Amino acid sequence: MLYIVATPIGNLEDITFRAIRILKEVDLVAAEDTRHTRKLLTHFGITKPLTSYFDHNKSLKGEYILDRLRDGLSVALVTDAGTPCISDPGYQLVRSAVSEGIAVVPIPGACAAIAALSASGLPTDSFIFHGFLSNRSARRRDCISSFKEAKHVIVLYEAPVRLMATLEDIRELLGERVVVVGRELTKLHEEFVRGPVSEVMDSFVDRQIRGEVVILISPRSEETQIPDFAEVEARLRKYFFRESLTLKDAVRRVSTELGLPRSEVYAEALRVKDNRLD
Repeated sequence: MLYIVATPIGNLEDITFRAIRILKEVDLVAAEDTRHTRKLLTHFGITKPLTSYFDHNKSLKGEYILDRLRDGLSVALVTDAGTPCISDPGYQLVRSAVSEGIAVVPIPGACAAIAALSASGLPTDSFIFHGFLSNRSARRRDCISSFKEAKHVIVLYEAPVRLMATLEDIRELLGERVVVVGRELTKLHEEFVRGPVSEVMDSFVDRQIRGEVVILISPRSEETQIPDFAEVEARLRKYFFRESLTLKDAVRRVSTELGLPRSEVYAEALRVKDNRLD
């Protein structure tokens, strides 16, 4: 039997009782990084044979693992963090096992995409999970452009060194969408930053960004235009120039008063600020 075992994405307390039991019972653990997994097993007092299984050895090791399964042994597949096969190695092994009639059993648990979505404040009834974007600018931009008409939340993984570049591409290609950035999920310095993409970018300026990142992009609004530009502009000018509110506070107030998406009001506010006329 092949078990697909989710492991913690940060906080070790997030492993399930069932996952611990299965890891104690199997004959072999196939791990993305055996050194990392050995530390996890040692923490929970588990001693089991380990073998590596990752992208660059999946063909060779996949056959080795299948041989063990054919011999009647049970194997647990784990990754460094989270649920195997979700933007992590594994689906080829699962496909091969299924094709041979070997039972595949999921042991659910932590998943960064679902954890971030659940706490995002964005609609959760439907979403598109894309995983990691390409590290090549042209491919990344092409992919982001393809989300333009999506009416679902988009969930992405990103490396911290590329976060700002990706947010800039989102702003340029999709406009002032509301985004949520989740960082260091379940760890000591867990952080969520929510708001129009420009505001989120501002919050990361001059910071060294650490930890794996989840980016969630709000769906395209059913209303692609602000219905009454004159009214929106009049209220923004009042709050900017008479009451001296900050851009963030002015946008929040106008959005609430007129019942408009904050991202659309924010885009208009930027225009008003850039064309300041009393």
